[in-house]
Amino acid sequence: MTEYDEELPGEIGSEQAEADTLEAADAKSEYLPETTASVMKNLGGMYRSWFLDYASYVILERAVPHIEDGLKPVQRRVLYAMHVLGPERMTKVAKIVGATMAYHPHGDASINDALVQLGQKGYLIDMQGNWGNIFTGDSAAAGRYIEARLSLFAQEVLFDDKITDWKRTYDGSADEPVALPVKFPLLLLQGAEGIAVGLSSKILPHNFCEIIEAACHYLRGEDFELYPDFPTGGLVDVSGYADGRRGGRVKSRARIGKIDNRTLSISELPAGKTTSSLIDSILKANERGKIKIKQVVDMTASEVDIRVYLPAGVSGDKTIDALYAFTDCEVNLWPNACVIRDERPEFLSVGELLRMSVDRTRELLRMELQHRLNEHEQQYMAASLERIFIEERIYKDQAFEEAPDEPSVLVHIDRRLEPWKENLLRPVTEEDLRRLLEIRMARILRFNIPKHEAMMLELERKIDELKKNIAGIVAYTIRWYEHLAEQYGEAYPRRSQLVSWTQIEATKVVALDQKLYINREENFIGTALKESEFVCNCSDLDEFIIFFRDGRYMVSKVEEKKFVGRGEVIHIDRFERSRERTVYNVIYRDGKKSPFYIKRFNITSYVRDREYDLTQGKAGSKVVYFSVNRNAEAETVKIILKPRPRQRILVFEKDFSDILIKARTARGNLLTRAEVHKISLKEKGASTLGARQIWFDRDVMRLNYDGQGELIGSFKPEDKMLVILSPGECYLTDCSDTNHYESNVSRIEIYHPDKVWTAVYYNAEQGFVYLKRFVMEGDQRMRIQGDDESSRLLLLTDTPYPYLEARFAGADIDRPPLRIEAESFVGIKSIKAKGKRVSTYEIDKVEELEPLRQPEETSLPQDSVSSDTENTEEDEDSITDMEWRDRILGVPRLDFSEETLTEEEDK
Repeated sequence: MTEYDEELPGEIGSEQAEADTLEAADAKSEYLPETTASVMKNLGGMYRSWFLDYASYVILERAVPHIEDGLKPVQRRVLYAMHVLGPERMTKVAKIVGATMAYHPHGDASINDALVQLGQKGYLIDMQGNWGNIFTGDSAAAGRYIEARLSLFAQEVLFDDKITDWKRTYDGSADEPVALPVKFPLLLLQGAEGIAVGLSSKILPHNFCEIIEAACHYLRGEDFELYPDFPTGGLVDVSGYADGRRGGRVKSRARIGKIDNRTLSISELPAGKTTSSLIDSILKANERGKIKIKQVVDMTASEVDIRVYLPAGVSGDKTIDALYAFTDCEVNLWPNACVIRDERPEFLSVGELLRMSVDRTRELLRMELQHRLNEHEQQYMAASLERIFIEERIYKDQAFEEAPDEPSVLVHIDRRLEPWKENLLRPVTEEDLRRLLEIRMARILRFNIPKHEAMMLELERKIDELKKNIAGIVAYTIRWYEHLAEQYGEAYPRRSQLVSWTQIEATKVVALDQKLYINREENFIGTALKESEFVCNCSDLDEFIIFFRDGRYMVSKVEEKKFVGRGEVIHIDRFERSRERTVYNVIYRDGKKSPFYIKRFNITSYVRDREYDLTQGKAGSKVVYFSVNRNAEAETVKIILKPRPRQRILVFEKDFSDILIKARTARGNLLTRAEVHKISLKEKGASTLGARQIWFDRDVMRLNYDGQGELIGSFKPEDKMLVILSPGECYLTDCSDTNHYESNVSRIEIYHPDKVWTAVYYNAEQGFVYLKRFVMEGDQRMRIQGDDESSRLLLLTDTPYPYLEARFAGADIDRPPLRIEAESFVGIKSIKAKGKRVSTYEIDKVEELEPLRQPEETSLPQDSVSSDTENTEEDEDSITDMEWRDRILGVPRLDFSEETLTEEEDK
């Protein structure tokens, strides 16, 4: 049983459903007038006889494509009508629609829409005029204003009347194709979508060249993979595609970039969206307070360009994430490859669709070759008989001339051909004999034996080639696909970029457009308590966490007004569930007269609105010290005890770094059994979790902590990230996983302020190549090669002692290469410094060679002090690298000359 049979009973007319309907009609008829009861019984009959017919018609003849050619009936009829009209010149769309109505039993509107959709896909139809815009959603002009014709690709792969199966049209007036002999996986190329009665079909489009590559892999017996490619471009995550089966999922994103800190640009659309629908979703998200934007401007022309302007103080990186989370900039698609096969709907995978289409293409090509072989063999047979007939002068025989009727002549010719029959391709038929009688005398007189032999040799070559191709039909099919790729593949590059990304947490990127307040006297918390104490900014998606003096705490959703129970509140804040490194440092008393305990814990799981206890739950327990540490910092506290007889220690200190981070339910470490008078903070501490590893994923150009992409290294909260772009720009950012980076990032790493860089660049203002050494400095975006846009960076390296080779060009191309040891060539200066000119000759390129020395092989340079106290200007060449580095980093210089050292200092 097929999947269609399993679904159909529950959807479009099972026998049980019909029986229930009729039974209900019969039951009601007892209480209704005779006429009404008769009508209801007729309704049951109509349901039984008409609804199934209607459902079957919609499924088979309107909404679902056929696997044979990948077309719906209206698309097939449109293309066949264009084939009949001829592809030589452009034809008015209105005329094509009129011609199609001879085959399609519906109105002109559906035909016009189908034709426009085929044209906008860009494969089968050449268009002229205003055919609408798939980016903006603008509709096409009326059919009388626009023109179309079949593309060269369509002419090559769609039609061959000699191998087409035919049927009568709906009115019996003409013939139409049962299915076009499509010699390409057209269904996967264009995609298809339709809703029928009780089922639907959604096949995503795929890339032209990738389809051909997969087809060739299949023909060679190799594995293959196919992923969607959408005409609007964008980013596509196919990790859940599941080969296009039902239940799979594809995530599609718009491509969003940053023009500057306050301007975003959407340059590619997610699948199925237009600029109008995308802008509407952005404006609605702004109205709901999910994002904060100033203005949206649609600047789309031939390419998509939607500008999103941000107000001051709004992060562009977080806004990009918010656009993905709250607008149609990210959409989910669920493929459902339903096709008509053997007059029944069937659910298949993309791989199965490709295999079936390739098998059909192979069979169609074999049929074409066989048909051409038959034609050539027929020509060869006719030419052989013609030569015998003319050379042997059979037409001059007395019996031929005196034959009383045509049958006698045919018998005579057949008898005269007897000696040659063994060498002919096939037995002589009556049709062959009649063809000889039709030869005109003028042809006999012009018969040329050398020319005839040359024609026979050419026919023999073609026949041998056709037989060879038929015998090796798989290799021939592969060559067919390769020919299509070579002929048309360049025009269809991949438009959607295949990437993978993690789900964006809406609470991390939502605009904090509301304020949370607390009424400590009555213990009410909410966004509507405008006159109460302000807590923090939040959103309606957020949760808050609240701690009480008795050790209770809970997590709850932000509301307008909420009662949180009795008790003294010691801490309340917006709760971010993704902050695994947030640690709570606590000192509490376990009961009224119990000892004091110290503990550290984090909160990794919870049930909303459930009360938890960070103490052991004894009556009278009390929290005496509490702190929240975003990066597991461990401070040092000072504890003052109440004086008691014979008590020696009244004051002592405790460092939280000595306490391990455990679960909330852990008791903790014993702090003291004495009475505590006061606890105060003595010194803030550093994180006890150490550095955190970070990765850079070039698919989405973002940092992450999940091991995706290339490992950057371990970083601390105070660390910064150095970003170097391919044009030579560089800048510093923090290490947040919400940052978005440009697609032209050439290098990204943790920033080390003492690392020395060496750059070789062409200075456009001076017209020469310069070399400089420097350390990165400042948070502003800078150009390593200077502010002149015409200057270009030739080489950048962080090798401690780089050894470079410069090759000359132009008139100096024959000069030997110039080799430079950069460390001795120029000193370390500011990144804004010009550096030192490499040569006055024209330089073609600069390459880095193996260094002559390594850092461990050298000693630290010594500071040199000029003995000439009267000279106020220093020679740049005399300043060491260490001195330049100290100057840039702000390290003070110390004078250790003999005159200034005291005896004690000398010791």
